[in-house]
Amino acid sequence: MVRQGVGRLYLILACLSLALHLFLVLFCLSVLQTSCLLQPTSSSSISSSLSGAAPHDRQGSSSHKPLPGHQNGVTARSAHIDHRDKASFDMAVETGKDRKLIGAGTATKMAHGHSKLEALFSHPLYNLPWPPLLEDDWLLKLKPKKKNGEDSKEEEWESDKSSEDSEWQSDSKEEGYDQANWTSSTETHPPWLSYHLGITRWELYDRKDPNVAEVIQQMATQPILSAVQKSGGTQLKLIVSFPNYGQALLKPMRQGRDAETDVNLFYFSDFERHNAEIAAFHLDRVLGFNRIPPVVGRLINVTAEIRGITTDHKLSRTFYTSPVGNVCFHGQCEYYCTTESPVCGRPQVLEVSLASMLPDLSLAPRRTWRSPWRRSYSRTKLAPWEKNPDYCVKVKETPPYSEGTRLVDFIDMVVLDFLMSNMDRHHYETFEKFGNETFLLHLDNGRAIRRSTLMRLRLLSLPGHRLSDVMRESLSRDPLDTVAPLLSEPHLTALDRRLATVLQAVNSCMGHHDNVIHDDLEENAAHRNIGQ
Repeated sequence: MVRQGVGRLYLILACLSLALHLFLVLFCLSVLQTSCLLQPTSSSSISSSLSGAAPHDRQGSSSHKPLPGHQNGVTARSAHIDHRDKASFDMAVETGKDRKLIGAGTATKMAHGHSKLEALFSHPLYNLPWPPLLEDDWLLKLKPKKKNGEDSKEEEWESDKSSEDSEWQSDSKEEGYDQANWTSSTETHPPWLSYHLGITRWELYDRKDPNVAEVIQQMATQPILSAVQKSGGTQLKLIVSFPNYGQALLKPMRQGRDAETDVNLFYFSDFERHNAEIAAFHLDRVLGFNRIPPVVGRLINVTAEIRGITTDHKLSRTFYTSPVGNVCFHGQCEYYCTTESPVCGRPQVLEVSLASMLPDLSLAPRRTWRSPWRRSYSRTKLAPWEKNPDYCVKVKETPPYSEGTRLVDFIDMVVLDFLMSNMDRHHYETFEKFGNETFLLHLDNGRAIRRSTLMRLRLLSLPGHRLSDVMRESLSRDPLDTVAPLLSEPHLTALDRRLATVLQAVNSCMGHHDNVIHDDLEENAAHRNIGQ
C-alpha cells in the first residue's frame, strides 16, 4: 500500500510538472508573437524626432522629461499624434525642403562597424555651399613681392633677413628648433602657419583642411622645447613651444575624468578640466561650427618637459616632490595655485590638453565683448536678464546685436555652452578685421537661431546620428583615449539630454514668438547667385 501511495504521488507531481511546462511554453510563444507584431515605424516617430525628440534622460531627472513620441529612449511606435505635437512639428519643420535636407523620409540604417561620424560629416547639412570668399574675407594673406624700386610694407612675418627668394628665415641658435626658411610657397609653411592662413570671416578652419589634422598630430608628438606660465587668467595655464615655432596652450589634468561638478558650487568655483577642452573642440566640430582652435590630449613628463626646460623662474620655484614621491607644481594664478591644489604627475607622467594658439595679436588683433547674458557673480544680486522680461528685446535693438549676424552667432555659442554645461561665459572675442560680420571665437571652454544650426541639432537627435554616439567616436581618435575614455558614459548621456532640452526650448519659443528662425540657407543661396 505504501508503494502504491508513493507511486501515485510521483504520478501527480509529474502531471503538475508537465502542466507547468506547457503553461510556460504557451506564455513564451505569446510574448514572442507580440514582439514580432509591433507596428512598423509611422510618420509620427519621424515627426517626433524632427520636433526635438531625443534619448530619454536615463538618470531619471524630473526636470528633464522625455519629449512626446519617446519612451525610455526608444521612439514610440504608436500612430497616434497628439494635436499639440502635430502643431509643434508644423512649426518646427515649416517646409518640406527642411524635411528633405535632414532626410526625414528615409530610415538611417547603420551596418555593424559603420562610422556614424563619417556618415554625419557626409550629410548634406555638413556640406552646405558657402558664399564665394572675397579678398577681405581672409584674416591673413601673403603680400605680393615688391617690385624693383617700389615701396611696400614688410611681410606679416618678414624679418630683416628677407631676400628675393625668402620671405622669412630663422636665425635662432637655440638647440632643437628648426632652421626655418619660409617663402611665399605654401609647401615651405609649417602646418600651424597654413592653418592660420586658412582662417576666414566665417570659420576658424575648414573641416576638410589637412593642415588641421597635421597641427593636431604635431602637437601630440613633437618635442616640447619651452614651457612658461601664461600671464593673466584665474587658473594655471602654460604656453609650450615646438621645433617648428608652433605654440600651444597647455591645461593640466586637475581631477579624474569621472568627477562631476558639485551642484552646490558657485558658477566658477571648479577646476578647469583638460578633457573638457578636448571634448569642446570635438563638440564644436560635430555641431558644424568650426570655431574652436584644434585641441589634442597628450601624456607629458612633468620633470623633462616642464621643470627641466622652463625659463620661467616663478613657475620653477613652485615645484616640489609630494610625500608619496609624485612631482608636483602649482604656479602662480588667482585661483587654485597653492600647495592645497597642486598639479601632480604619477609620479612624473601627467595628462594635459594642448590647444593650438591663434595668430599673434600684432598680426590679427581681437576684440573682447562682454556677454549680454553674463551672470552677476553675486550671491545676492540678480543679473539684468534675470529681472527684466523684455531684456531680449532691448538687446536686439542694441548694437552690435541689432544688425548683421552677431545675434545668431551668439546663440550658436549659447547652444555650445549649454550642451557642455559651461556656465561661466562672461566674455567672447572676435577678430577686429571683420567687424560685426564674422563668427565668434569659442575660447576658454569652458535668442534667434540659425536654420542650419537648428537642422543639425535635429539631425543629431536622430538614432543614426545620435550626438553621444558621434562624440564617443570622435573622442576615440584622441591619443588620451588609449588611457581612458575622455568622457564617461554619464557625461555622454548628458549631451543627449541637454540636446533634447535645447530643441524643446526652441519649439516652445516658436509657439510664442515670430521670426525665431534666421534663414541663413536662403541667405547663402542669394549670396551665391549674386556671386555668379
